[in-house]
Amino acid sequence: MNQPILMITSLAGAENCASAMARQLGSPVEIAATRKAALIALRRCEYSVVVVDEAIAESDPSGTELIWKYAGLAVPLQVNFAISGATRVAREVRSALNRREQEQSLAMRAAASTIENELKSTVTGLLLQSQLALAEPSASPMLTEKLKLMVELAGNLRQQLARPQA
Repeated sequence: MNQPILMITSLAGAENCASAMARQLGSPVEIAATRKAALIALRRCEYSVVVVDEAIAESDPSGTELIWKYAGLAVPLQVNFAISGATRVAREVRSALNRREQEQSLAMRAAASTIENELKSTVTGLLLQSQLALAEPSASPMLTEKLKLMVELAGNLRQQLARPQA
């Protein structure tokens, strides 16, 4: 983990919890005791996870919505620090980060597949247009040579795109 974690709680002993979480997760944990402090921290830094104490979330729902809005790409977590120890919170954070990593991986694969399909379609269109242009009897010999080269290159590219990727 390279980005810090923001823990928003006014609970006494939050520093002990933060240092235990930092040891378990291998990532720095910052504490904000209020909504205002949290918003300042969110403007200053990008976090991997934003953990909000349920007590703060329950007492200030609109403030919590504002926190979620400014959290950016951070994974939002709401935890009851009064009944959860550092180990449990660290486990929840780790689990949330693993879910986000899986979702990002799936999204990247879907995007790559979409781009690959669009590229295949474009190459096929280019190949067909080039073949049609080659069939034109009025094409100059220089243009014909270039079109033949383009057909060959497009055909090779299409074959490469059709191969299963490792």
